[in-house]
Amino acid sequence: MTVRTIRQRLEQALLRNGPMRDERYALELEGLLDDLKASMAQDQDAYIFAGTENNGDVAMVLVEHSGHVHSNERARTKLQALWPAADERTMQRLIPAFAHQLHAGDIPITGVKTVRSLA
Repeated sequence: MTVRTIRQRLEQALLRNGPMRDERYALELEGLLDDLKASMAQDQDAYIFAGTENNGDVAMVLVEHSGHVHSNERARTKLQALWPAADERTMQRLIPAFAHQLHAGDIPITGVKTVRSLA
């Protein structure tokens, strides 16, 4: 699988509301939940998300600080709600890096910190 193909599949799923596979989530992401929660706590992230692509199947997970876990389409929707700044342009910058990590055999993970308004 080429980086370009992986990138295109991620774009389809993340930017164009394409389908994601529960089976791919279960195989590659569900087992990472404890590590994601530990990383989020250590880094003091508000939430953390990860994604994968394998043989055309895309999946993602988003874990909130509260411990709530969202997978696939629900994770995508929650990410859009929690991180409005993650507009298409931002995601277009992240997706190529995700594709390179996936091509190298790694799962891309992104922790997000938030700053409360002082006003």
